[in-house]
Amino acid sequence: MVPRPPPLSCDTFVALPPAAPGGRVVFGKNSDRPADEVQEVVHFPAAAHPPGAALECTYVSIEQVERTHAVVLSRPSWLWGAEMGANEHGVCIGNEAVWGREEVCGGEALLGMDLVRLGLERADTAEKALNVIVDLLEKYGQGGNCMESNMAFTYHNSFLIADRKEAWVLETSGKYWAAEKVEGGIRNISNQLSITTKIDREHPELKGYAKSNGWWDGEKEFDFAATYSFVNTARMTTSGGRYCEGYKLLNKHKGSITSEIMMEILRDKESGINMEGGFMTTGSMVSVLPQQPNLPCIHFFTGTPDPARSVFKPFIFVPGITPLLKTTSPTFGPDDPVKKQPRFQSKPDRRHELYKKHESAAVVMETTKDKGKEMLKKIQELEKQKISQMESILQNGCLDTKQVVNLFSQCVEEELKIYG
Repeated sequence: MVPRPPPLSCDTFVALPPAAPGGRVVFGKNSDRPADEVQEVVHFPAAAHPPGAALECTYVSIEQVERTHAVVLSRPSWLWGAEMGANEHGVCIGNEAVWGREEVCGGEALLGMDLVRLGLERADTAEKALNVIVDLLEKYGQGGNCMESNMAFTYHNSFLIADRKEAWVLETSGKYWAAEKVEGGIRNISNQLSITTKIDREHPELKGYAKSNGWWDGEKEFDFAATYSFVNTARMTTSGGRYCEGYKLLNKHKGSITSEIMMEILRDKESGINMEGGFMTTGSMVSVLPQQPNLPCIHFFTGTPDPARSVFKPFIFVPGITPLLKTTSPTFGPDDPVKKQPRFQSKPDRRHELYKKHESAAVVMETTKDKGKEMLKKIQELEKQKISQMESILQNGCLDTKQVVNLFSQCVEEELKIYG
């Protein structure tokens, strides 16, 4: 038996009514990445593209579609795709690294993070995003180094995809996949396959491939996670791993999961959800998706490491969004070491303005007791104020689009002022 690699990346959560009150879907993700990796928050407006246009993703070019939706993304600043994000139609996606019996492709193809962005840009519902991802997976495959380093870090991917009505878990092993529909309650994914016998959609050759490899006898009930990985599915929610810890935190708050509760879960260090060390939580996201279509979806992003000392800043899709300059990293064009062959021979400074100021502030919070305590208190108050303002919008259904275009950028300015 091949031992599973250590869990080195991410947790994604969703709560649907009745687990989330007020007729809302609440989505959350921590992106756990190398501690020195910069995560940026970027917005791309909807766009039209000429027929036959090519799209350059992180490593490979694919065929572009005629129209792409507006997206807001939290992404490692060296790549094209995203760890997590949302689109103008209220679709949210987060992905996870997973490993199993199938070897990970060593060649360059689409990264799981590219598939996150492609799903958001091309689909206006969660299930359509699932269709986009599995179609691209079949056509182009998944693979390539997932770290800005000449040391290879590769994996298969799982995805949690949500919209205002439902969520889907999509888990992959090479080109093979299984999907589970979530219509109510809670669901989380972590660094292991978690779809067992409730399979609502699947790759047409999923079972045949497992049978041909001797992983399944064709007679007992088909359990995807048990068949395609080394997970003991009977102990998944009691084993003490991060998937289990995430499930317990969601379950504890079932019936009252709001954006604030989701942020609290993402900040939990004891469970390992808020990761520290060589791999750490480098960016976090929480989204509130009201089931009433007349109300706006609200997406909160940190754009900085460690959610326990970061601000979840709100973003709402409206036309004419102010550019998110202070959470956007510098670009290096064709001179970027990611684009040159051989790749990753050097590593440029990708820190955006908020990252730099937060980095200095984190040292103060860590080392200067009184000043650090005061700074932490101020950023917590700023966040509470923004959550309260967003709740007011959701309660009253009243949106001032002139103010909303600056919503995220203005909050970044207020956070920067606290850091001095």
